[in-house]
Amino acid sequence: MNAEQLYYHLSLVLIPHIGDVHISILMEYFRDPKLIFQAKRKELESISGIGSVRANAIKSFSEFELVERELKFVEKNNINVLVKTEEGYPTKLKEFQDAPHVLFFKGSAALNGSKIVSIIGTRSPTSYGKERAIELIKTLSGQGVMVVSGLAYGIDTIVHKESLKVELPTLGVLGHGLDQIYPKVNRSLAVEMLQNGGLITEFMSKTKPDKQNFPLRNRIVSGIADAVVVMESGEKGGSLITANMANAYNKDVFAYPGRSIDPQSRGCNELIKSQRAMLINDGTDFLSFMNWQKESSRKKAIQSSLFYDLTQEESVLLSLFNDEKTLSIDQIHTLSNMKSSQVPLILLSLEMKGLVRILPGKIYAANYS
Repeated sequence: MNAEQLYYHLSLVLIPHIGDVHISILMEYFRDPKLIFQAKRKELESISGIGSVRANAIKSFSEFELVERELKFVEKNNINVLVKTEEGYPTKLKEFQDAPHVLFFKGSAALNGSKIVSIIGTRSPTSYGKERAIELIKTLSGQGVMVVSGLAYGIDTIVHKESLKVELPTLGVLGHGLDQIYPKVNRSLAVEMLQNGGLITEFMSKTKPDKQNFPLRNRIVSGIADAVVVMESGEKGGSLITANMANAYNKDVFAYPGRSIDPQSRGCNELIKSQRAMLINDGTDFLSFMNWQKESSRKKAIQSSLFYDLTQEESVLLSLFNDEKTLSIDQIHTLSNMKSSQVPLILLSLEMKGLVRILPGKIYAANYS
């Protein structure tokens, strides 16, 4: 991408009434950002989803001095500008039409790693939440995982700090420009993250951490990862917004259960109850669900299964998972040719032995597959 193209890509995100979905539509039509600004008003108006208001906004845009200011800022501070239509943009996020057209990144993280998890939660965690967060990070250590969070108070801060302690790369997604850190108390933490992870945002410099920016920030938190884990959350808040976005993006969502009387657990309990998140008790559960254990861990799981004295029926059902990661109960009925009354009992026995697990929607998976 040459300097001129970058200039016009940055210009696009500053146009009033033009969001990331509109930019996706325009880029699909024109391919080159400069051509969007050179197009005639009538041609812009004729594009589905653009119309006269947005066409006028494009033709009347004149804030190019802000673009020049930003280009100077990113060059001075060695910031990488990632454009959705170009190489280097996070591929797990790129597929969504509402993903930010431009991202500003500083750090050393591999944004397209094979194992990325976003861990989020309340800004006022209990001792239970803190303990669970620390245990999860320790379990992820050595598994080749990158940890993402929002650099906010509470769970986010714990997750970033603990990741650095065990040398896990950790990425902070900001709701403001890279010329500042919010909250200020996390400034030294943010600097340390640049050495093993980094900071990323869709907002240009001089953008303040205003309230409306954080729901936008949350779509990056959910979209850039393979899975989202909610540690603790109240009935409302950013964590639930992020979890709902992750569901919309078809990401795996997990939540830690808590006592029904604890306000900080009500959000997680509701996510689990409504089958918007899978219940996990610890980091081992998470790695097992994601099939992220290192080869040595998998071998142990397979070997341990051999010690069980399985019935013929149990062996038959377990063998069905050799070629498939997950199976619905209807698929298991069909493939096994067993009576419908038999299958649930056999599956329950395998689940009690720790050889299969049940997922939302009566989907089953083998713990060693």
